[in-house]
Amino acid sequence: MASALLGTDLDLLNKRTGKVRDLYDVTLASGEEALLIIATDRISAFDVVMQNGLPGKGIVLTQISKFWFEHFADTVPHHLISTDVADVPGLTDAQRQSLAGRIMLCRKTEVVPIECIARGYITGSGWKDYQRSGEVCGITLPVGLQNSDRLAEPLFTPSTKAVDGHDENISFSQGAEEVGEELMHWLGDKTLALYSSARDYAASRGIILADTKFEFGQLNGVGEPILIDEIFTPDSSRFWPADDWQPGREQASFDKQIVRNYLETVVASGEWDKTSPGPALPDEVIDRSIARYLEAYHLLTGEHLSL
Repeated sequence: MASALLGTDLDLLNKRTGKVRDLYDVTLASGEEALLIIATDRISAFDVVMQNGLPGKGIVLTQISKFWFEHFADTVPHHLISTDVADVPGLTDAQRQSLAGRIMLCRKTEVVPIECIARGYITGSGWKDYQRSGEVCGITLPVGLQNSDRLAEPLFTPSTKAVDGHDENISFSQGAEEVGEELMHWLGDKTLALYSSARDYAASRGIILADTKFEFGQLNGVGEPILIDEIFTPDSSRFWPADDWQPGREQASFDKQIVRNYLETVVASGEWDKTSPGPALPDEVIDRSIARYLEAYHLLTGEHLSL
């Protein structure tokens, strides 16, 4: 199955290409300078982009982020201005049609250089850290936890980008050295408050929100940060079906864990070493993954999304 949109080449200013998104600078009809974020169908794992993508993934991620930004509109200021492709200047009709459903027009901010991670369950890299040291990001946890156990209280475990571009878990004090102790306390409090609220909402919809990550930015580099990037999507969070949760094993997942699990088998076979370029994903993995993304959207919003 070929992906519908693995990249863009628009006649707009200052194109930047991330692992899964393309970004441009635009000037809105109002005169406001904004950031255009296009969620492509590219998929990455272990910080490497795969050769093929998940058709429609960018649309699902954008619509889930839109849902959550609206859900938290009265709780925290955020960067989203519009998801209507008609509001993007300088596009042809064909480009608008191909980008429908997968764009966010956003306020420009100076990104706070701390990735804010909330963990309500011990899993993923946190589980590996715990097995090694009994700690996660310098936080000592009780002895005897099992994989996917619920933590007594959610943890704020920040990370930052290392020189090689990979995420690097850091302690609270290391983060404070980077951005100041007052801002780190604000980031920690806001991260845990947002996570706890979303976790409770997701639970009411039959979903466990195991962990998630946020980014914040400051308008003109000053003032109280606002919520940016994507939020509570299958690419930034781990969602598990509540009725299938069982500590002591890996969980069935609504996120890209299906892709990660497949890639671990490729690594174990010696066919890939987690460096670029990534391998091509088989159709079966693609189909199962996008089906789970769509199921997550339906459970969270109560609506069906047609791709």
